[in-house]
Order: sequence, then structure tokens, then C-alpha cells
Amino acid sequence: MLNNGWRRKDSFHGKGNGQGQGRQRGRFFRHFPILLPGEQGHLSDLLIGQRAKVLALHSANPALKRHLLDMGITPGVEILVKKRAPLGDPIDIELRGYELCIRKVDMENIDIEVLG
Repeated sequence: MLNNGWRRKDSFHGKGNGQGQGRQRGRFFRHFPILLPGEQGHLSDLLIGQRAKVLALHSANPALKRHLLDMGITPGVEILVKKRAPLGDPIDIELRGYELCIRKVDMENIDIEVLG
């Protein structure tokens, strides 16, 4: 499993004669479903270009929750996923007219609803 939500599948597929024909190796597959408009999930589940509305923040650490609120991530705000780092962490999001890079583990504490 890679850090950005993808897992590498190293097994061979397809039919072949042992010469490598019909085989695939090293393909990447997502280990979680892609969220469609109207569905709910975590901010870390979104793909690049998807928009979402924040529903709630939940964290066992009150300092982290306060920090997210201070950065403008409040219930009802619209967020757009702009880009991801090569290994998937951190993720660049746009909200309230500015861009913010946030760690994936912090994004898992934010419940969202995907917008169309």
C-alpha cells in the first residue's frame, strides 16, 4: 500500500505463453471508491478537481480541531482539491479565496459532502 491511497498490484494477469505477452505488472488501483456528487466521506477521499462542502470536524485532539477552525475550515465552507504531492501527502486545497496545504491524516478528521 502506498501513502496516497493507492495500492500496487504486482501479480501477473491475463493469458500468455510465458514470453510476457498478455501480462500486466505494476498497475495501480485505488483501495477506496471514488466519491460521486451527493455522497459523503472524508476530505482525504477526494480526487483532484472535486469540490465538497464541509459537514463537520471531529478530532480527539482539541488543539488540532481549533487549528483547523482557525485556518477557515468550518462547517458549510466549500473546498476544492487543487493538487497532491507526488507521494500523496500533503494535499493542496482551495477555500475562501486562498490555497492551503494540509496533511492527509488531518484531512481524515473532516467530514464532507461532494458537490456536483
